[in-house]
Amino acid sequence: MQSFPASARAEIADLYRTLGARGLNVGSTGNVSERRGEAMLITPTGIHGDEVTPDDLVEMRLDGTWTGRVAPSSEWQMHAAIYRAAPAARVIVHTHSDHATALACLGMPLPAFHYAVAGFGGDDVRLAPYATFGTPDLAALAAAAIVGRTACLLANHGMICHGPDAATALLTAIRLETLARQYLIALAAGRPILLSQTQMRDAQARYSTYGQQEMIA
Repeated sequence: MQSFPASARAEIADLYRTLGARGLNVGSTGNVSERRGEAMLITPTGIHGDEVTPDDLVEMRLDGTWTGRVAPSSEWQMHAAIYRAAPAARVIVHTHSDHATALACLGMPLPAFHYAVAGFGGDDVRLAPYATFGTPDLAALAAAAIVGRTACLLANHGMICHGPDAATALLTAIRLETLARQYLIALAAGRPILLSQTQMRDAQARYSTYGQQEMIA
């Protein structure tokens, strides 16, 4: 099995602790992983975010074989399925953050109420149907919902997202939680106006170059 360097272990442990510090997870909820080839480094089961250390992380293959002194997260199958469905994914963040979870418990995807929704890769953030946590069924449903996107909601459960690195995956989780909060506020005040497909396509086109400086001839 591929061995992850100490720097990767430190980064993933810090990411998991950061999720707790920012209130995106409470206690031992949620999980984080990093992929390298057919191997992944994932947070362990049953350890609180503020207690996890680099040495607690579990190295395992996407087929479920693992080594270490503690067992991997009960959601390892969901991580493995998403890595297979989304080849660009390198780091996955799963949280039970308040507003994203509330939206998921209402059985609602996050629609095109704001142009920033386009930043997740589509006209909405899809909702994966409910399945029992830690099962192959949930893994398959989450992978199907996230194809072509960087995030999805998990019905009556939470959210999951991915990025090319830890910093991007963290920012994606924060953005999704922020937009879920804003959408719920808008719903409480009235009926949010949704953007059209054309408007969302324009937003996606802008995101493809957003933050890039023009080349000087």
